[in-house]
Amino acid sequence: MAGAAGPGSGSGAAGGDGDDSLYPIAVLIDELRNEDVQLRLNSIKKLSTIALALGVERTRTELLPFLTDTIYDEDEVLLALAEQLGNFTGLVGGPDFAHCLLDSVRLLAVEACVSIAQLLTQDDLETLVMPTLRQAAEDKSWRVRYMVADKFSELQKAVGPKITLNDLIPAFQNLLKDCEAEVRAAAAHKVKELCENLPTEGRETIIMNQILPYIKELVSDTNQHVKSALASVIMGLSTILGKENTIEHLLPLFLAQLKDECPEVRLNIISNLDCVNEVIGIRQLSQSLLPAIVELAEDAKWRVRLAIIEYMPLLAGQLGVEFFDEKLNSLCMAWLVDHVYAIREAATNNLMKLVQKFGTEWAQNTIVPKVLVMANDPNYLHRMTTLFCINALSEACGQEITTKQMLPIVLKMAGDQVANVRFNVAKSLQKIGPILDTDPEAYLSQILLLNFSALQGEVKLVLQKLGQDEDMDVKYFAQEAISVLALA
Repeated sequence: MAGAAGPGSGSGAAGGDGDDSLYPIAVLIDELRNEDVQLRLNSIKKLSTIALALGVERTRTELLPFLTDTIYDEDEVLLALAEQLGNFTGLVGGPDFAHCLLDSVRLLAVEACVSIAQLLTQDDLETLVMPTLRQAAEDKSWRVRYMVADKFSELQKAVGPKITLNDLIPAFQNLLKDCEAEVRAAAAHKVKELCENLPTEGRETIIMNQILPYIKELVSDTNQHVKSALASVIMGLSTILGKENTIEHLLPLFLAQLKDECPEVRLNIISNLDCVNEVIGIRQLSQSLLPAIVELAEDAKWRVRLAIIEYMPLLAGQLGVEFFDEKLNSLCMAWLVDHVYAIREAATNNLMKLVQKFGTEWAQNTIVPKVLVMANDPNYLHRMTTLFCINALSEACGQEITTKQMLPIVLKMAGDQVANVRFNVAKSLQKIGPILDTDPEAYLSQILLLNFSALQGEVKLVLQKLGQDEDMDVKYFAQEAISVLALA
């Protein structure tokens, strides 16, 4: 670092013939030159103390030039300096001298610009602030460019529409294609806010001609964080650009992101489908995006199918029960007989979440009958899936549906020829036992007193029979169920 003389060095410095009260300042100044980064950071955090002691004039004429000449430093130190200078206006004499902060200091972050820009006229902004901002937007340190991107909405509001159109949009374009992924991601995250804050008159043209071409490039960015940041806000452009532009220009981008290999990108698109739905309508949405969702749901790679299953409750909530039943219900049922166990398991949990979203009446009419039909499937794995579904659905559906519709099927399956099915019957009875013939208010007392006929009757007989099964696993799980349900 440069060895420039600091404020207080010379006749008034500590250790000379001057004011000994400046000694702490001399210590802080020395720390600013220290090789230890932490000491330099500590000293920067105390800059306001130095400035107060020096007074506004000496701060302007001595401290700021000293900082300019001395601190060519690590990014962390420079950002700490910028943060301090953002609150320095009063310490240099007020708004009339605010330009000193920008003229004198290599301000590699933009905190100070945001604060100072709000105090200046449009003409002063152009001559005093914009040169610093332009330099910061092209700074060699990616952290500085990152901060410009991160603070872009605040800068846009501070400088107004004219400077935004002339200077900030070209800077934003550069940030969107920055060589550092962190900068591109920060800029991508601000796309929606930038567009929203543009003047209404001419906004569509500006977005279509000056922003959208760069957005299209980011959709296929090599960095998943950049794509994810864009996916989290891009759907919001629909409400700004309207139906025709959304269908023609944005839907192809949404489709590409919906098929992206990064799960977070897909999730961000699915999470914001309601924005697009409001603009183009459910039918148009189904014709455009739904085929892509179905394609993913039937993908040859089971992990891709799994990802879509996990998004299904969210998607169902976005699209509503009527649309779900018409377009997606069959998919959810097909997953229950997938050849991969992880898919069948996820599909079972998915049904439970759908019931929680759409209600027990929907479950009784739409889901439960289809699940129970699988109890007669020739494939024993599918019969087992019926039991897994009953386990998951019983609590969500409640006592009446469990007792009247599910229990008879479980009891019937106790005679299955496959031992794996029989021991899962025992496990299912253990699971749904507390739900049978109970109501919420009497739940605990009935468990303790065993005053419900289903457990004392058929369930007990079936478990006792399974407890004598020739298969050791069936016998074990049946006896465990009898013990847990206190049926011995």
